[in-house]
Amino acid sequence: MKVVILAGGLGTRISEESHLKPKPMIEIGEKPILWHIMKEYSHYGFNEFIICAGYKQHMIKEWFADYYLHTSDVTFDFSAGNKMIVHNNVSEPWKVTIVDTGLNTMTGGRVKRIEKYIDGDTFFLTYGDAVSDVDIRKLYDFHRHHGKGVTLTAVSLAQQKGILEIGANNQVLSFREKEGQDSALINGGYMVCNRTIFKYLSGDDTVLEKQPMNQLAKDGELMSYYHKGFWQCMDTKREMDYLESLWESGKAPWKVWG
Repeated sequence: MKVVILAGGLGTRISEESHLKPKPMIEIGEKPILWHIMKEYSHYGFNEFIICAGYKQHMIKEWFADYYLHTSDVTFDFSAGNKMIVHNNVSEPWKVTIVDTGLNTMTGGRVKRIEKYIDGDTFFLTYGDAVSDVDIRKLYDFHRHHGKGVTLTAVSLAQQKGILEIGANNQVLSFREKEGQDSALINGGYMVCNRTIFKYLSGDDTVLEKQPMNQLAKDGELMSYYHKGFWQCMDTKREMDYLESLWESGKAPWKVWG
C-alpha cells in the first residue's frame, strides 16, 4: 500500500530555513523531517512512498540518490581505477517515487498528479511537515471497517492566544488567557484515501482542504480518527527547535521504531 507525502510547498512560515531547502528536508536530529515521517510508516510495514515534490524538488531527489552512501561506510580505492566499496549498508527497505508536481500547484492538484502511480484501491496521504505517534495500523483498520472514502486523523491543537467572547455591537464580553482545556480539533494529516478521492480533484489549483474535503463531508464520505497522543507540525522556527529538543532528549514521542 502506497504512502503519499505532500512535500512541494514553499514553507513561507519557516522561511529562515525553507529559503535554503524544501520544508520537508529541514532536519531534526540531522535527518529531514520527511525521513522521520517515513520511518514511522515503515515501522508499521508500509515501505512504498510517493513524494509529491515541487519547490526545490531536485534537493529531495539528490538526498535520496545519495542516501545509500550516506548511511554506509565507504572505501574509495583510487589505485584500482576509482573503485568504490560499500561496507555494512544500513539503508531502509524503501521504494521511493519522487514526482515533480509543480512549483505552484495546490495540495489537491498535487494528489491528482500522482494518480497514475496509485495501483491499489487505497493509499495513505499525509503532510511532509508533521510527526505523530499515531498507530498507523489501527488507523488503517478503522478506515477499512467503516467503508467510507477518506479518513483523516483529528488532533487537538491547543489555543495559542487569549480567548475572547464577543457579543452584540462587537463588544468584548470577556477576555482570558488560554487554559489547558482550550483546544480545537484540526486535520492532522495521516489520512487514508480510497481511489474515489480522485473524482473530487480537478486541476492544479484544487486545494484539497477546501472544496474536495467539503464535498466529501456533504456526501457522507469523510470520517475522522481521533488521535489523543502526540502530534506536532513544524510551521515555525520555534516548532522546529521544540522538535529538535525532544529528539536530543532521547524522548521523541514519534520515534516508535527501534
